[in-house]
Amino acid sequence: MSLFTLEELLHSLPRGKVLAGLDLGTKTIGIAISDLGLTLATPRQVIRRTKFTRDAEILLAMLERERVGGCVIGLPVNMDGSEGPRAQASRAFVRNISMKTDIGFALWDERLSTVAAERALLEMDVSRKKRAERIDSAAAAFILQGALDRLSSASTDRSS
Repeated sequence: MSLFTLEELLHSLPRGKVLAGLDLGTKTIGIAISDLGLTLATPRQVIRRTKFTRDAEILLAMLERERVGGCVIGLPVNMDGSEGPRAQASRAFVRNISMKTDIGFALWDERLSTVAAERALLEMDVSRKKRAERIDSAAAAFILQGALDRLSSASTDRSS
């Protein structure tokens, strides 16, 4: 299985490739893509989930089109730090999809990412209907941006 720490994922990222952030919901997969400089996360279209095989085909085709070399997957940890059924489902997703691709994966604690995404959409005065359509990709962008900021901070710390 190609599960890495965030720093290992960065070091294994092929030149010219970007990172993706994924927010795995029960009904949708929210997706965000970084820029080549790995500084900014941008939301993309969500994938409506059906069956794993079909979801994986759609996701992997999208990741290939976007030149993704690594994925940061939101890990829904409980507020007390324990892992429940949703975290186990996310780990299972990574195990299963990693058998279908060479892309590396890292897990990122996504506590409160959906809350933060909802708050940001509210601040932008996005209507309730449009918020429902965009929340999963906004959460994926929040997850990926957190990881990108962490990587940026770690490289700054090392160069000081």
